Amino acid sequence: MIGNQPSNTTRVVILENEIGEVSVDDSLLKKNGYQVTNLFSGCVCCTMSGELILNLHRIRTDFISELIIMETTGVAFPDNIRQTINQSLPELTVQVTCITDAKRWLRLLQPMEMLLEGQLEAADVILINKIDLVDDQTLSEVETSIRSFNDHAKCFRISAAQPIDPVIWGTILNTEQEAPINE
Repeated sequence: MIGNQPSNTTRVVILENEIGEVSVDDSLLKKNGYQVTNLFSGCVCCTMSGELILNLHRIRTDFISELIIMETTGVAFPDNIRQTINQSLPELTVQVTCITDAKRWLRLLQPMEMLLEGQLEAADVILINKIDLVDDQTLSEVETSIRSFNDHAKCFRISAAQPIDPVIWGTILNTEQEAPINE
């Protein structure tokens, strides 16, 4: 989603959580003008929840930002993160956006069902990415499957090859009129 930021004037800080000790995206994000803070060697949904809160306090003190985007590890449970933030920093608004992969969804569904369920159930917004790489029937199956986990989230079809519509960004960020939801 780099290069698809909501606007050039929105001040964004990215809090990146990596299981390992090396940031995969750090240099690319910084090159694109983002301020980046990293949390290494654990997951902010459990073992690093204390470090998460400390870093959120630090970001709010040290950076002038309108938006903090937290990129969690692929194995994070967002509901745990939301609860941690709501308990420690109730003044912050937490919006959970899950990005799914339409091309790999059906193949990954069975072996990763518990993880996917935990992530999707907590989502306020679900982006179905790589729609340009699947046919209409597959896309319909993917969307039906995703909706079986969460039928209340706002769901949008996107392609990483194309910029995200500004109206969809507004919905994701709760800042503008809502985009029409794919049904």
